[in-house]
Amino acid sequence: MISALVAAMKTAIFFPLLVSVLILGLPSAVIGGNPPAGNAPFSANDLDWREMVPYLYKAATQPGEQGLETMLENSKIIRVYIGREIRRECRPGNDRCDSSRPGFSFDSEVNKRIDGIVREGMLHQHKNLFVNYSLGDAPFPFSAVAVLKSDNHQDAYFVLEFAPHAYTGQDVQSKYGAPYDTDVFDRYGVFKYKLNDPNYTSKTVFEINPIDDQVMKIAISVKAKKHR
Repeated sequence: MISALVAAMKTAIFFPLLVSVLILGLPSAVIGGNPPAGNAPFSANDLDWREMVPYLYKAATQPGEQGLETMLENSKIIRVYIGREIRRECRPGNDRCDSSRPGFSFDSEVNKRIDGIVREGMLHQHKNLFVNYSLGDAPFPFSAVAVLKSDNHQDAYFVLEFAPHAYTGQDVQSKYGAPYDTDVFDRYGVFKYKLNDPNYTSKTVFEINPIDDQVMKIAISVKAKKHR
C-alpha cells in the first residue's frame, strides 16, 4: 500500500517513487547540524529541511545502502533521538553498553546504531531500497522516518512523520515563507518548496490537515542533474 504522502509526492512533484513507503515510526532525531546536548528540549521548529538537502545530494550519488546510511547519519533529528537513547543506556558498568570502556564515544555509538538500523531494516522492492524507522519514545515532535534510494536513478528521499500537534501550516510559512505551490487532496493539503542548484533539484512537500492546520508529514527529495 502506498502511503498518502508518497501518493501526494508523486502527484505534486512527479517523483519516480514506485515503492510502498509506509512510515511505521522510528527513534527521533534532527536534520542537519550539531544536535543539542543531552536531553535539551527539542521542538519541531528545530527542523530545517534545507540543511538536509546537501546530504541527500551526496546520498543520491552513492550506492544504495551507503546512501541510506548517509541520510540517517546526517539527520540531526535521528542523532538527537538515538543520542538520548544511548545516554539512558550507556552508563559505566552496564554490560550491554558501558560508556566507560576505552575508545567509547557517543558520536561513534550513534553511527554504529544507525548502521545497524540500515542493515537490519533495509528492504528492497520495485528497484528501490528503503528503510522505515519508528521514533516512538515520547515526548518527541516526530514519530517516524523513512529513507529511500532508487537502484537506477541518482535520487534520494527523506520522509518524516510529525507527532500530533507538533507543528502547524502557519509555522511552516513563518519559517520558510509562502510555498511556491499548494494543492488539496481528499484528506490533506500540501505546501511545496524547492531549491535549485547546478548539481541537483530539490523538492519538499509538507502534508497538512486542512481542518486543524496540523502538519502530518514532510517529504524531501533530491535528484542529481546529468551533466553533458
